[in-house]
Amino acid sequence: MNDDIRDRLAEAERSFEGSPGTIEEGLDVDDAELVQLRRACRLLEVGSNLLDRGYYTVVIESAFVAIERTIQFRLIHDGAMSPSEVISSHRRLYQRGAEIGLYDDAFGDDLAELWNRNRTETYYRLGIATKEQAEAMSGLAGGIHRHLVDVTRVSHECLCRG
Repeated sequence: MNDDIRDRLAEAERSFEGSPGTIEEGLDVDDAELVQLRRACRLLEVGSNLLDRGYYTVVIESAFVAIERTIQFRLIHDGAMSPSEVISSHRRLYQRGAEIGLYDDAFGDDLAELWNRNRTETYYRLGIATKEQAEAMSGLAGGIHRHLVDVTRVSHECLCRG
């Protein structure tokens, strides 16, 4: 690697090690559940904006991540997950949502299979993302988000509402 790229790597590393700089508006909250909630909101918003521009792969990716951030929000909100806990498996995250009753086991399994079969395929370019897939994933992510957020005591904190 050339020196310019090495310098950029060092700069990137330092940016994560230092004290916080300018924080993204809307994510400047201390509560871990709200951080996850608002990250999901941002992902849904950017996905919607990019869908109109034809960036289908990114829309699909952001929809999957928005679903996971929304589930993680509820796990923390409902006391089923510590804010510092890390769930490294997508399947396990979906299972945890089913375990606490966010949806039934079959739905959790279906989410995991959707991720396993389709997200991996479009992400690694084994298949080509289409507008129809992006629209379907965007609709699914938005529907899950609204359903899981609307029944909470902090639904007013959702950035999608404004």
